[in-house]
Amino acid sequence: MAQTQIKFYYKNVTAEVIGPEHGIIDSVLKTLAEKTTPLIAELNRQRRAGKTPYRDLPFNSETATRVKELADRLKPGCDNLVVFGIGGSALGNIALQTALNPYMYNLDPAQRKGPRLFVFDNVDPVQLASFFDWLGDDGLQRTVFNVISKSGETAETAGQFMFVRQLILDKLGRQALQNLVVATTDSQKGTLRKIAQDAGFQCLDIPDGVGGRFSVLSAVGLFSASLCGIDIDELLAGAADMDTRVSCEDFDKNPAAVNAAINYYFYNHGKRISVMMPYCYALKDLADWYRQLWAESLGKAKDLSGNDVHIGPLPVRALGATDQHSQVQLYREGPNDKLFTFLQVGDFERKLKIGAAPDSAPVLKYLENADFSDLLNSEKSATEYALLLDKRPCLTVFFDRVDAYTLGQFIYLYEVTTSFAGALFEINPYDQPAVELGKKATFALMGRAGYEELAGRMQSVTEIDKRFLL
Repeated sequence: MAQTQIKFYYKNVTAEVIGPEHGIIDSVLKTLAEKTTPLIAELNRQRRAGKTPYRDLPFNSETATRVKELADRLKPGCDNLVVFGIGGSALGNIALQTALNPYMYNLDPAQRKGPRLFVFDNVDPVQLASFFDWLGDDGLQRTVFNVISKSGETAETAGQFMFVRQLILDKLGRQALQNLVVATTDSQKGTLRKIAQDAGFQCLDIPDGVGGRFSVLSAVGLFSASLCGIDIDELLAGAADMDTRVSCEDFDKNPAAVNAAINYYFYNHGKRISVMMPYCYALKDLADWYRQLWAESLGKAKDLSGNDVHIGPLPVRALGATDQHSQVQLYREGPNDKLFTFLQVGDFERKLKIGAAPDSAPVLKYLENADFSDLLNSEKSATEYALLLDKRPCLTVFFDRVDAYTLGQFIYLYEVTTSFAGALFEINPYDQPAVELGKKATFALMGRAGYEELAGRMQSVTEIDKRFLL
């Protein structure tokens, strides 16, 4: 049986389909190829020099083995897995779970191959209290808490961890901490690593130089996936397969290079909003993962030379067919400032037929005995057709089916696409300086020592001026 694949399709951004005013003409595509081709070789050189360590993750068999061993050891006593993390420490976990486990996974034991999974990527007290009220004392002792933080000082994750640490100490005692907490953190240093060593927590490593949004194929994403029954070997194999394709120095055969070049072109031609629209519920959270990857990597004030550029395509998530009825009116008749990427699935692996039309509604006869997968893919084609009539450029990523192999391919494709886009925009796609200020401001507002001056500077903004309160 042939291995499942994803394919990248870009005809519907060309002038042949949507005309020369909004589409890419052949000579421009050739120019884009000439500009991008040297970057393929450069990124390959950077990879060999160890400057893009996320690209080594698909080949790290030691991490996969360690993750599977830990998951196998914990699974018999684990009814619930709770992930504490935010941003890249959460979105990949959520995306893998939604894509690769059944919709009713948490509710139906017959559909589960592991514990229930709960990912807390916020610090809303109502949400947390509701969960722990449900969990109770009996559930607590059969719940594993995976705390994910490179430094251990991210306020949200630290707060979550400190809450559950105190709860376990109060209810179950100190020894239980060693059995119920898994720390995924820096391999050598940092606050969480120190806490874990002192308390004897089980630990997994976040690789050096791999930012959160590029970390889903590390222990950050692999542990929850493995414990919940996802085949992480297939996930990594799919990514390794895509590595060959995105390393190809022939522009026309490199989907990451072509994807980045198209996005770069349209950004510079007035289409600065990038809409990702899966026509498959299982892929909806993959679009959320993409939003962080694209926004945090490419939204930058400075270029590599230090010039002010304030670059950044705006990533937007939509879901087909749901958002045909909430967003497509804007997409067709609003500003022509968007590039659309559809995700389409060939084989949904389930056949679900629509019933007979009521005698009183012969107008519905056309749906009779049709399969829901055919209806959903017809909705995608119809939406794309409507957008193309209004000269809106559209890309499609085709999935043979949604499985661990194709998920690995997609994740790796878009990570490398991001590297190419950063190179084209001449910015650093691996840092996030604007996020760091927000973290420090939170420290100041919460009274962390050493941030008193910043707290003082913030006072005029954080205090409510009643003149403006309606």
